[in-house]
Amino acid sequence: MWVRVMVAGAGGVIGQPLVKLLAGAGHDVVALTRSAAKRDVLRRAGAEPVICDALDTEALARTVDAARPDIVVNELTAQPRRINPRRIGRDLAATNRLRSAGARNLMAAVVAAGVGQVVAQSVAFAYAPDGSGLRRESDPLYHAAPGTFAEAVAALARLEQETLGSAGVRGALLRYGFFYGPGTSFAADGSIAADVRRRRFPVIGSGAGVFSFVHVNDAASATLAAIEQRAEGVYNIVDDEPAPVADWLPAYADMLGAPKPLRLPAWLGRTFGGSYAIYLMTRLPGASNEHAKTALGWRPERPNWREDLAASG
Repeated sequence: MWVRVMVAGAGGVIGQPLVKLLAGAGHDVVALTRSAAKRDVLRRAGAEPVICDALDTEALARTVDAARPDIVVNELTAQPRRINPRRIGRDLAATNRLRSAGARNLMAAVVAAGVGQVVAQSVAFAYAPDGSGLRRESDPLYHAAPGTFAEAVAALARLEQETLGSAGVRGALLRYGFFYGPGTSFAADGSIAADVRRRRFPVIGSGAGVFSFVHVNDAASATLAAIEQRAEGVYNIVDDEPAPVADWLPAYADMLGAPKPLRLPAWLGRTFGGSYAIYLMTRLPGASNEHAKTALGWRPERPNWREDLAASG
């Protein structure tokens, strides 16, 4: 079924492959970006580019009203190329604002324009670490997160509440795993790859923190499935093989032809990366994709990270 889709944040690492996939599936795509430099790229991908800042409440309302989409996809982020775990509050501040004020503005514009469905980006790596096993969509977020990471979790909670709680709007939240693939920090030309080559990305403590990855193209295909099936509710969009840091990080270094990662005790790792790094490295729970498979009929084309984690294409 053909629909008119507005992708907010279309110039980002997930937005660009999503625009291309939507256009290729025959949908009419409006690509909203705040960067005029992305206009030609998005047009070549098959979309109608529109320049607008989601933090400009009135301009966003006019833009959504004029576009008349059937569905809006919220992929709004402003991640820096490199995230310093000791400065996570600073590095995520712009994204936190988009996930709170930006999401509020977008949902207000959606309601005013009579848009019936919204699919929004959340993350699968903000679950509370209490308990055992892979996290499912009903498990709580880490509201008691240490330090300034709590601000990021609070922004995610506001985004999720706005998306699921707006009257008259069918809301779906896609909690994506850690992105890899073209344009990501895990790509061979990305910032994490550079740190691993320089032995600046150590295994800290037990290395028992479990990462759930997803290739950007698989994240895009899950988003297309959510759109076409008029999905509602929350879905973890991750691959089939969540992996502890102690397993995936040495394997990733080997893919890059990099030296074996250093191993640091937790007390030294806290000095190196702060409380956020300790959470990721030692306590992060993995996420289950069973609900997305069952409810959306989605299957990742890359069921695990083992072959392509360092790929740039």
